[in-house]
Amino acid sequence: MILEVLGSAVFGLVLAWAAVNRLSHRLPIRTLVLATGVAGALFGDFVTHSALGPDTVLPSLLGAGIVSAASLSLLLRPAGRLRRQSAPA
Repeated sequence: MILEVLGSAVFGLVLAWAAVNRLSHRLPIRTLVLATGVAGALFGDFVTHSALGPDTVLPSLLGAGIVSAASLSLLLRPAGRLRRQSAPA
């Protein structure tokens, strides 16, 4: 159980680190992104472990990765400026 939690936390940290390196121009500060990745992974592991029960390490890690990626996607800002289009006359 402890190794599952540590594995989920490391998995979330790796996902967040990859997001920071790849999309740093569209994300807020690095510490917020890293904390969100780890927290999302831990929450995903908790939910998956609670739903499926013990002895389900791989599905729990998969749930941790999915929730972590979803949490990180909520931090993304738009790539360009939003332009207001005028109505045709």
